[in-house]
Amino acid sequence: MREFQRPSAWLPLAMSVIALAIVVHHLSFYGAAPEADEGAAAHVWQLLMIGQVPIIAWCAFNRRRRRTRVLAAQLLALLLALAPVYLLGL
Repeated sequence: MREFQRPSAWLPLAMSVIALAIVVHHLSFYGAAPEADEGAAAHVWQLLMIGQVPIIAWCAFNRRRRRTRVLAAQLLALLLALAPVYLLGL
């Protein structure tokens, strides 16, 4: 677990969890009905998802040792945050 001590390892995980929490919060209060305009929740979600891509790339190319577990966890968290948006067509 020492490989998760650097911010480049845990920051994308935290960003994915926050993005997933935003989606769950929005669905619990407003449902999955299509809206005419994207709200602040959608913009924050987009910023979180795009913002973690350079951090994941930095982690992938900068750290040579023990990066497979970190990258696997980061990509799994990224896919979990993308799944509700994709599956519900939000």
